[in-house]
Amino acid sequence: AEVYKVNHNPSYLFVEDIRDFVKNDNKPKELFNLDILDGSPPCSSFSMAGNREKDWGKEKIFKEGQTKQVLDDLFFEFIKLAKELQPKVVIAENVKGLIQGNAKLYVKRIFKEFDEAGYKVQLFLLNASTMGVPQKRERVFFICHRKDLNFPKLKLEFNEKAIPFGEIIVNEKSENDLTDVQFELWKRQKPTDKTLADVRNESNGFTDYLIDKKEVCPTITSGGKFLSKQYPRWFVKSEFSSCGTYPQDYNFKTIKPQYLIGMSVPPAMAAQIANQIKVQWFKIPNQ
Repeated sequence: AEVYKVNHNPSYLFVEDIRDFVKNDNKPKELFNLDILDGSPPCSSFSMAGNREKDWGKEKIFKEGQTKQVLDDLFFEFIKLAKELQPKVVIAENVKGLIQGNAKLYVKRIFKEFDEAGYKVQLFLLNASTMGVPQKRERVFFICHRKDLNFPKLKLEFNEKAIPFGEIIVNEKSENDLTDVQFELWKRQKPTDKTLADVRNESNGFTDYLIDKKEVCPTITSGGKFLSKQYPRWFVKSEFSSCGTYPQDYNFKTIKPQYLIGMSVPPAMAAQIANQIKVQWFKIPNQ
């Protein structure tokens, strides 16, 4: 919240449990009938990298120290908020795992509750690499419009040219910042190796990614490490910022750029969606 405040200076900044915010009867009038209400309900319960079903229905605490919550229920708190505020359009982003396996049952419930809140829903699976973002980040977007507006179906087709890592490298001759062991592994890598675990031929190092400059980066995650295949060094701040389409002068304060970027929707991805809503639904021409 402090990072958002220092970079964007919002008119309002609420830092609280959404369940408490939904119960707040003194919300500013400016929050009602918005053009777009955009949100990303916590998604770790549905991630294919997590425990999935084992964690569903269990209370958790985020690493930042928020209130203990059943994360998979918070999506429905977001829908409650939309029902109260009645924005023209609602966007809710989540991980691809939400539309895989048993999690599909949640999708049915999400459609049902949005319908009861007065919204028509479309579901999109989008890849950021087709939207001007230098990483292969797939995310699910529920894009809804208020029924009384009777908007046509939204069409989202993005075919931006892919941006390989080599186009965002800031200094190809950066000094070696690997340990001796990592450097030896880096020298042993084969063209097909994607992580240091592949080099070792074991599980150790499976989150130490090897990125070829000719390829688009995989999803930037909040943890793990990203290593250049051509140059013996880890990614630097400016490269993470470029992968996430963050401004180079963005003030991350005390938060590691990789963590914040790995936890967020790339701004360019959000902008592409918002622009199509502007053009197709609000009939505002591109400028």
